[in-house]
Amino acid sequence: MKRTHPSADRNSQPISEALLLQVDRKTPEMRLLEIASGSGQHAGFLAPLIPNVVYQPTEYSLEDFDSIGAYVADCPTGNIRSPLFVDISKELQQWEAKTLEEVKVASYDYMLNCNMMHISPWACSEGLFRAAGQLLKAGGKLFTYGPYAQDGQLTPQSNVDFDANLRQRNPAWGIRDISNLKVLAQQNGLQLELITNMPSNNKFLTWLKISK
Repeated sequence: MKRTHPSADRNSQPISEALLLQVDRKTPEMRLLEIASGSGQHAGFLAPLIPNVVYQPTEYSLEDFDSIGAYVADCPTGNIRSPLFVDISKELQQWEAKTLEEVKVASYDYMLNCNMMHISPWACSEGLFRAAGQLLKAGGKLFTYGPYAQDGQLTPQSNVDFDANLRQRNPAWGIRDISNLKVLAQQNGLQLELITNMPSNNKFLTWLKISK
């Protein structure tokens, strides 16, 4: 049941290094909500490194739930919750009742989203920042990872080619520009705090919740 992806094998370590520099590793019962957990591979890698953090995976594809559940079962620190269904393109009040029983407004210290925005419609990026604005505590952080353009510039050529391939596969997909994400952040009470350059021409972005 437990699935692995080569890309997650490659990026789990650098993502963990960026995350650990910005997460409170001492206070008990901190809470992290991952949006689009996929196979659960990142949860399985990251959660044991932050045992004081209750790690809540979510996913839209029900086909991934068994794999996520396998990572939950194998987690040596026992701090990964069972996955919840989330369609991030929908308003929070439209989420499933079962999910809303677990996910409360202003109850999360951290949110994490890896490699989703460029392979999903823009509505999912809008929904991600909308959810972060509602679910994060003031001072909480949204971490996003993937390839990004910056102020209209997309580099290197491999990312330009990747973006063209994505848009050919689905016109609603494509590498997002950080300047456009800043607008979404501002609309939802967040601001860009840090850009961490990562291997393979990716970036780890830290968005700070600045309003109540």
